[in-house]
Amino acid sequence: MSTVRHATPSRRQVIAAAGAAALAGAASTTAGCAVGSPGAQPLAGGTPSGGSPATTSTGPTPPGTTPPGTTPPGTAAPGTSPSGTAAAPGTGPAAGPDLTRGTSGRPEVALTFHGAGDVTLLRRMLAQFAEAGAHVTVLAIGTWLAEQPAAAKLVLDGGHDLGNHTWSHQTMPRLDAARTTTEVRRAADELRRLTGSPGRWFRPSGTPSSTPAIRAAAVAAGYGACLGYSVDPLDYTDPGPDAIERAFRSGVRAGSIVSLHLGHPGTLTAMPRLLADLHDRGLAAVTATRLLGNA
Repeated sequence: MSTVRHATPSRRQVIAAAGAAALAGAASTTAGCAVGSPGAQPLAGGTPSGGSPATTSTGPTPPGTTPPGTTPPGTAAPGTSPSGTAAAPGTGPAAGPDLTRGTSGRPEVALTFHGAGDVTLLRRMLAQFAEAGAHVTVLAIGTWLAEQPAAAKLVLDGGHDLGNHTWSHQTMPRLDAARTTTEVRRAADELRRLTGSPGRWFRPSGTPSSTPAIRAAAVAAGYGACLGYSVDPLDYTDPGPDAIERAFRSGVRAGSIVSLHLGHPGTLTAMPRLLADLHDRGLAAVTATRLLGNA
C-alpha cells in the first residue's frame, strides 16, 4: 500500500476531484450502439444489447474553420490528401477486417466515443481529458454535428481525433446498399463542411462489426478499414459509474480500443476513475491514429 502524503494530493485524487465537480447539474440522453464485437475482451456483468437510432435533422450547417489537428504541420493525416480532404478511393488504406486493437506493444489505449448528446457534458468531459493529459477519438453522428456545430471545433481544439459514426445512427446491416452509402457519405460531407476533412476513421452504427456493403461504402467515402473495438463497458445502458469502472478494469490492457459514449452522466462520473486506473497501470490514453499508426 502506498504512503499517503497529506501535503500534496495524488494524481488520482486530482482527477477524481475534477470529475466530481464536472458532474454537477449534468443530465442528458443519447442513443447507444450495438455491442459484443468478435474478439472483445471478457467484461464483468451485462448482456450485449443494441441502442435506438439518434434523431435525424436536416437543418443548415454553418461553415467552420479547421482547428489545429494532431498531425505535424505540412503532413497529411493517414487516409487524407495534403489538403486534409479524403483520399480518392483506392489510394488510402485498404478495407480489410475491422481494426479492433493496436499491436505495436506500446503501453497505450484508445478511448473512442460515440459522438452525440449534450454539448455541456462534452465540454466537461474534454476538461477531464485535458487535466489527465489524455487524447481520445470521437466518432460523431452527422445529425449531432448539424445541430451542434461547435462540437467539432471543441474536439479538434483539444488535440483529439474526430471521425464518422454515420449520418443518423441507423442499424446499418438492415439498410440496402444505397442507404448505407448515404449514411456514410452524408456524415463525411458534414465533417468536411465543418472542419475541411471527413476525418480519418469511420465506425458503423447499430452493429459491432462491419459487413461487405458497409466496407464498400466506407472505401467509396475515402475511409479504409472500419474502426471497431475490443472492450465495451456498456456505458450507454446507464449501469452506473461503478459498473462502468468494473467492466473497464476487467477488459482493458495495452492495445485495447474501448467503446464509450458522450452524453451520459454516468460515463462522465466514471471517467476520472478510468483515467486514474490507466495512469496507475502505466497506460496512456491516445487517439486511434496514434494507437494504430498508419493502419
